[in-house]
Amino acid sequence: MKDLICDEFQEAVGKYLLRHRSILDVLSKIQEAGARTNRAVVKSVTACGCLEIQAQRQRVPADTGLEEALRFLSTHLQGRLCAECREQVEEEIGNLLFYLAALCNLLDINLYDVLLKEQERLLALGPFHLS
Repeated sequence: MKDLICDEFQEAVGKYLLRHRSILDVLSKIQEAGARTNRAVVKSVTACGCLEIQAQRQRVPADTGLEEALRFLSTHLQGRLCAECREQVEEEIGNLLFYLAALCNLLDINLYDVLLKEQERLLALGPFHLS
């Protein structure tokens, strides 16, 4: 079922992407959508205040195992997105997904297959996935 949703989304993007069909346009739109997503999160901190960022150096004792290390690591976030900020962040993430699907279409890549491969890598490599 989830593969159908992903495939249908990718198909709809291919059908309705009219203005920015050039690979150059799509690449720049992905970058713009990422920046707008970041900006929406930042505005939830600076304009709304529903989120706070309290960052400091992450300290994990040297003799800590990988599973136990999670207890020492922080997201640096405090609070939760309010309804308005959540809606804005979701909208921007949706735009980012739209242009990622458009890139997949232009390169003849199935987005669902990419998700499956990434999940397989994640499950195989675990915490070393993005090292």
